[in-house]
Amino acid sequence: MYELLKKDGMAKRGRFHTVHGTIETPVFMNVGTAAAIKGAVSTDDLRQIKTQVELSNTYHLHVRPGDQVVKKLGGLHRFMNWDKPILTDSGGFQVFSLASLRKIKEEGVHFHSHVDGRKIFMGPEESMQIQSNLASTIAMAFDECPSSVADKKYIRNSVERTARWLKRCKDEMDRLNSLPDTINPHQMLFGINQGGVYEDIRIAHAQMITELDLDGYAVGGLAVGESHEEMYRILDAVVPYLPENKPTYLMGVGTPANILEAVDRGVDFFDCVYPTRNGRHGHVYTNHGKLNLFNAKYELDDRPIEEGCGCPACRSYSRAYIRHLLKAKEMLGMRLCVLHNLYFYNTMMEEIRDAIDAGEYKAYKKRKMDGILQR
Repeated sequence: MYELLKKDGMAKRGRFHTVHGTIETPVFMNVGTAAAIKGAVSTDDLRQIKTQVELSNTYHLHVRPGDQVVKKLGGLHRFMNWDKPILTDSGGFQVFSLASLRKIKEEGVHFHSHVDGRKIFMGPEESMQIQSNLASTIAMAFDECPSSVADKKYIRNSVERTARWLKRCKDEMDRLNSLPDTINPHQMLFGINQGGVYEDIRIAHAQMITELDLDGYAVGGLAVGESHEEMYRILDAVVPYLPENKPTYLMGVGTPANILEAVDRGVDFFDCVYPTRNGRHGHVYTNHGKLNLFNAKYELDDRPIEEGCGCPACRSYSRAYIRHLLKAKEMLGMRLCVLHNLYFYNTMMEEIRDAIDAGEYKAYKKRKMDGILQR
C-alpha cells in the first residue's frame, strides 16, 4: 500500500495506494469538517487547486446529517461528489475539545451534542461503525487526546486505555469490512500515538501499536498547547519508533514552518484548519510572509496576492479588489483567500516532494523558511 520511494535525511518521499487513488507524499489534507471546506469551496474547486485528500469529521457528520443518512445516499464520496481519497478522524479529538460536555469511561465517551444537547455515546466500535457508514478511504482509530498540561499519571492511564481501544477498533473494522452491505470493504485503519510531552510514554505506546501492523500511524495530541520546540522534541523521539514502511501522520499541524520541520523528521501526512480559517479572516500565505489584506496599505494595490501564483484568486484578481470584498463582507473575498491559501499549501507539498526527489530537501527548507518568516 505504501511505497517508500526515497529518503533525504529523515525526510520521506512516498506513494500510498488506496481504493480511491494514489496519494503522493508528503501530503497536506484539506480539512472539510462537515463534508465541505469552509469558505464556499466546492469539490470542483478542490480538484483545480491540486487537492489530493479531503478530511472530514466523524463526530460532526454523526450529529448532522447523520452517518446513516450518508450511508443511504451512497457514502461520503458520492454525497459530496469527491472521487479521491477521504480521511475521517475518529471523533476522539472531540473528547478533548468538548471537555465540558463529556464523560470518559472504559467503554467509551458520553457526550452532549454541541448542536442540540442530545446525549451521544461513542466508543471504539461506534466510531468504526460511523466511519464505515461514511465509507471513507482511511478511518482513524478512536482515542483520547489528553491535554498537554495533564499530569503524567493521568496521561499514562489515558494512553493505556487508548491502546485497549485501538485493539477494539481493529477487531470491529475487520468485522465491518467483511459485511456484504459495507460500501467500502477496503477501508484502512490508522492508529494514533499519544503520550503528551512525555517521551517515555510516547515511545512505549509507539512500540505497542506498531505490533498491530496497521495501515498507517498518526502522532496525535500535539499542537494543543505545548511549544513548537516541545512538539519537535516529541517527533524526534517518537517517529523513529514508528514503521518507516507505513505513512506517518502528524494530526492537526500546522503552519508552513511546522510542516517543513516535521517533514524533516519523517512525517508524511498533515492536516490543519489554518489555511481555511486564516483565509476567512483575510490572512493569506505567500513565499514572502503572511499578509493581512484588511490592512489599508492594500487599498490601491493592483498586484495579485502573490506574483506568479496559479491559484484562481491570483490569476484574476488584485489585492485591492479582494480587500474591498473583505471590507464589504462579500463572501467572494473570503472564498478567494481560502482558495489561495489551500493552493499555497498544496503547491508547497509538491515542492517538498520534488526537493526530496532531488536530494535537496535541506536547501529547499532553508530557502522556504527564510521566505515565509520574513514578516
